[in-house]
Parts: sequence; structure tokens; C-alpha cells
Amino acid sequence: MKNLRAFSILILMSILAGCAGGATNLPGGSSNLPTPQVNVTQAPEVGPTAEAFMKAWQSFDYPTMYASLSRLSQDAITGDDFAKRYTDAAETLSLKSLDYTLSSTLVRPDSAQASFKLTYHTALVGDLQADVVMNLSLEENAWKINWEDALIHPLLKGGNKLQMRVEVPSRGTIYDRNDNALAVQSDAYAIGIVPGQFNSGMESRAVALLSRLTGQPAAWIEAMYKDESPDYYIPIGEASAQDVDDASDQIATIGGIYTTKYSTRYYPSGGIGPHVVGYTSFIYPEELTAKRQNGYLGDEKIGRAGLEEWGEQYLIGTRAASLYIVDANGTPVTRLAEVSAQPAYNIYSTIDSNLQDLTQKAMEGFTGAAVVLERDTGRVLALVSTPEFDPNLFDPNNNNSQYLLKQVYDTTENRLYNRATMSGYPLGSVFKIIVMAAGLESGLFTANDTYECGYEFNETGRTYTDWTLEHDQPPSGLLTLPEGLMRSCNIWFYHLSLDLYRNNLPTAVSDMARSFGLGKATGIGQLSEVTGNVPDPESEDDAVQLGIGQSTLLVTPLQVAEFIAAVGNGGTLYRPQVVEKITSVDGDPVFEFKPEVKGTLPVKPENLATIQDAMRSVVTDKRGTAQWVMVGLQIPVYGKTGTAQNDGPTPHAWFAGYTDAGREDKPDIAVVVLCERAGEGSDYAAPIFRRIVEDYFYGKPNKLYPWESTFYVTETPYKEPTDTPVPPEVPTETATPEVTATPEQ
Repeated sequence: MKNLRAFSILILMSILAGCAGGATNLPGGSSNLPTPQVNVTQAPEVGPTAEAFMKAWQSFDYPTMYASLSRLSQDAITGDDFAKRYTDAAETLSLKSLDYTLSSTLVRPDSAQASFKLTYHTALVGDLQADVVMNLSLEENAWKINWEDALIHPLLKGGNKLQMRVEVPSRGTIYDRNDNALAVQSDAYAIGIVPGQFNSGMESRAVALLSRLTGQPAAWIEAMYKDESPDYYIPIGEASAQDVDDASDQIATIGGIYTTKYSTRYYPSGGIGPHVVGYTSFIYPEELTAKRQNGYLGDEKIGRAGLEEWGEQYLIGTRAASLYIVDANGTPVTRLAEVSAQPAYNIYSTIDSNLQDLTQKAMEGFTGAAVVLERDTGRVLALVSTPEFDPNLFDPNNNNSQYLLKQVYDTTENRLYNRATMSGYPLGSVFKIIVMAAGLESGLFTANDTYECGYEFNETGRTYTDWTLEHDQPPSGLLTLPEGLMRSCNIWFYHLSLDLYRNNLPTAVSDMARSFGLGKATGIGQLSEVTGNVPDPESEDDAVQLGIGQSTLLVTPLQVAEFIAAVGNGGTLYRPQVVEKITSVDGDPVFEFKPEVKGTLPVKPENLATIQDAMRSVVTDKRGTAQWVMVGLQIPVYGKTGTAQNDGPTPHAWFAGYTDAGREDKPDIAVVVLCERAGEGSDYAAPIFRRIVEDYFYGKPNKLYPWESTFYVTETPYKEPTDTPVPPEVPTETATPEVTATPEQ
């Protein structure tokens, strides 16, 4: 019975299925009903958003990065805290730059992932790599990043942090050419005195000892305290710990000498060549982030000028560094990288510290510069800018810093300014060397040509005068061109420069000046420098002015030393060189610097010889402007005086020259001296030139300055010379920078 019932059900289902398959259309109906449509909005590509975040990180553009975070992430961290997470990580990593590669993306309807391979380029531990996964959510049809610390590094989860452990090697030493330290890490003493506490009869011994310890002249030390209260503390200078310890018994016997020990970057003798060597100081707050990203801890001293700044990469060595992931308690979880320490390199300069020290003393009391080059190589033996500064004072641990550092920053003196390379000056009559070269090379003038050197020159319609008129001296009369240089006859060089201008050679003088290296950087490299200015005359009066080194001509003392050396060595321009070599701690050369030829003066040998002979007559002929200064000097010298008008009432004093001794033990030198607003070149710069030559060849001065009572002690009161074989050089005061009456220069 049950089987029959089941069979009946199957029959019924078959009939119903057949009826459904054979359905007919109703009247007015349609057999094609529309297919239902579902509109689905496609999610945007996730790659551009993810990569934009990484590109912003590459630029350390944290506001842009933060703007791409999801609302939930921005609720969890402020923009400032977000930026701090990244800056802290960058400083810890010493992160210099970042590279990334987008590995893959995964997109769901309302969420996505982007995987990146990151390469961190660090200053301390080199390159690191890590894979990070970025989670994103869709907000208003735009992808936003669900930020977490693991996006900085994948192991920064659960409160983990980055930690860099660093050991800093001792800073390298800067030496002179003879292995004498110019800057060294060591212990030192700040030294001062209370003069009223000197034991009876000990003052002279105190001054002598202080001079020996600090390298300061005895007269300078006496001047420091003679007008002060005997009960005042007078800062004197610094000395090495070894020297002070060795003199401890003498210090105790003398009394009144106070010493304070500290560990420092020590510059002997109060700084030998401070504008060459430079100085160090602590990192400024505004530099901190950038310096930490370059591997500094933040509490180091860094080079601020000169070789200290230029050689920073060599002098700091390689820090020992270990990068860790640590947990919230500071316990290391894993070490990501490790680098061993490497000692710093040492820098050997071309400076002769003894000559540098003596040249600094030779320039004492003047504002200006002096440069000494090896004539035949371009090596810088001495480079002085005055007034100087004591680089030891930049260490706040130096007890004397609190008393004396403010003098270094005195803007009226600009002690930190390197006048030898960074100041442009009118050259005055030293420029006549170049004007003479232009005239001889033009073919319009010969050494035998003559011109009447009278009082006045008025070929342009304006009247220019010679220095002899201003000094109530007879005019020099008929002179050959070399004699014109010897007498520094303005009239001759007004005429020469104007004649070139009128004979369709308007830039002959300025072109020659540029070929002598003026108007462009010397390329010394390690020291900052300015290019100066060489104008092209735009009128006849411009040409006249340029003929005596005025107009808008500006030069640096280093540029002048470079071309004076070339005149002396036969025409080769050498790039000034101040670094001899860089060595490892074992003394093995890492880099060596050789003399580099920049070019050749475009002057025929016979014309150059004529110029050299004329420069010799400046110091040997009784009519020469510097003859009286060089009387008795046994070293053959060649030179040219210069007295250059400026915007003040007192001219700049110049002397530029070279030696031709031909000694194997003492290579010949080129020397340039500039004394700002001092007066006549023959009265001030030329005597300093002579002293530098004596110091170089003899190791000490042999002749007093006209203003000295003893060596390095100024006569009081000093009377300027008034009765000399050559009349003194006084400029004519003018209301404008134009020169209408110029002294012998």
C-alpha cells in the first residue's frame, strides 16, 4: 500500500513538470523580461596611496605622511607625536636616506594591504633592510593608512624601541709640515694671574714663565695687567698639561699664577694659524637633528672653520656602533647591526708653524693679512689674518673663556673673518705689474719707451695727479717703462692704460688681470674665499683709474700672492695648497696632495724678465719706493709697494714680492702683506715683508720696525717716518671712490 502511494506521488510530480515546460504566452505579454542590474563601486588602487606615504618619508615630510592616516589612527596619535616618532627613529638610526620597493598589494572591498621592502641608509651602521606591511582602510572612497610603529620597523611592536650604542674615537690631530701639532685632543690648563699675589721680586720671572708656557710675547703679557687692579684675575692663555705640570714648582714659588685643568681640543700657543686650522665648538640646538642623523650623538664638538671644518670627515674616525631592538624596559631583544670603531685620520698641513707664529707676531697691532707661499710649488707656509682669535676659547670648560670669548665675537674687529681669502681690497700700485705686462704684450709698448712723469695727467679732460705733487717733491721726470714701475709713477700708468683703451684694446688690462688669476677663486679648496672683482673699463676715465689698481678692482691677498709667485718662478700659476697629506693613525698616507699647475702667465719670457728687473729696482735703486726699507738685507728680494685708496681717509698699505736666494735648504718664497687703513705701503707693509723674509731665512728678525723700541714692543709715542729717501705716500682725499690724485703705491 505504501509503495502504491509513493508511485502515485511520482506520477503527479511528472505531470506538473510537464505543464511548467509547456507554458503559453498570455495575450499582450512578452517572453523577454529585463535582467536585474546591481551597481558595484570599484575600490581605488591602493598602490599610489601607499607609495605617496613612502615618498613623503623619503623627504622627511611628516605632515604629508600624517595627513594620509585613517581617522582612527589620527585619533590615536597627534601630528606632533607622530613626527617625533619618526624623528626619534631617524636620529637613533642615523638615517641619511631611505629607499623602498613596493612588493605586493592585496585589496578587499573596504580594506587593503601593501607590502614594502625598505632599505635604510644609515651613517653609523651602513645599509639595513626590512619588510613592512601597511594596512589601509577605505574612507569616503579613499584609502587611508592604519598606522602603527611597525611601519617604521617591523620589530617595533609591543612597546619595542630602537637603541643605538656608540663609542666615539678620539678626534684626529692637525699637524704642520714638520710634525708639530696645531690641534690635538689632550688635557690643558687655563692660566691666569692675580698680579698683586706675585711673591716679592717674582714679577719678571712670572712674565717669562707665562710667555714660555702660553707662547705669548712677554710685552703682551705685561700689557694685559699693567693698567688693571693688582687684585683682579687676569686671563693669560692656555698651556699643555705636561708643560704646566713640569713647571709646577716654579708656579708655586712665584705665586699669583692660577691654573685650571680641563680636557679639550688644544691649540698650542693660543692658536697657530687659527684662520687656517679653524676651531671646534659644541653642536648648536638647531643643528642637533641633522647631526644625529649623520651619526653624531649630539654632545660632540665639530669643526667650525678652516681645516677643522673641511677635514671633519677625516678627523672624526669611524664610531663603534651597535643597533638593537629593545623592549619597554630597555632589555635587548635582538641586535640588528654592528660596526667596529676605526681610528681617526690625521691631517698634515703645509704650514710652517714657526714661520706662521713669527708672521702672526710680525702683523701684531695691524688689521690685515699676510700670505707666504713657496714660490715654486704654491704651498702655503703661512697665512695670517689680523686681528686673530684664540680657538681654545670656544671650549666652555676653559676657565678663561668666560672672560675673553666676547672679544672674539666683537663685530667691530671681526676676528673670525679670514681677511687673506674672504676680503676684497683695491690693490693700488701693486697692480701696475699687471698693467705693465698688458702694455708689453700688446706690442704698443717696449721696455725702452719713455714718458714724462710730471705732476698732472689730463688727457681725458679730467686732471689726475702724481704722488710727488701731493708730497711736495720734484716730479720724477722722463722715465722708461721699467723705471716707471720702480718709481711707481702714476702718470706713466694712467697713460699706458688709456693708450690701450684708445687703441681698440679696451679690455687688455682686465684680460691680463684675469689671466694672472684675479677675478676668480684661487681654488685653494680647504678655506672659504671670495673671487674679488676685475672690471672692464666702460670709459676712458675707468681705464685711467684701473691703470693704478683702483676703479672697482677688488682682490684678496691670497690671489696677489699666487700671481706674485708666478712672476717670480718664471710664469707658472700654482693652485695654493694648504694640505700636504692625510694619514692613518700609523702614519701611512691615505691621501697625498701634490703641487698643481693651474696655468701659465701669458707673458713672453723677455717681457717677464723686464718686469722682474723692474721689481728688483724697487728695492735696490736709490729712487725705488722700498729701497730704504731693504738696505742691508742679504737675501735677494723683488717687490712692489702699494697704497690703495678706500672709503676711509687712510689708505691700505700693500707690499708684494718674492725672494730669489736659490737655497736648497730654504725654497724661495712669495710674500704679500696688507695693512688695512694703515698708511703707506713703503712705511708699513714693506718693513713687515722684510721681517717675514728674515724670519724665514734666519729664524728671527734682524731689523727693528721704525715704530719699535725693541722687537715686538712699540715705541711710545711712535712718530711716523717723515724723512726717508723716498717721500711718504699719502692719498688725496676725495668725495667719491674715484681716484683723481693717487699716491705712489
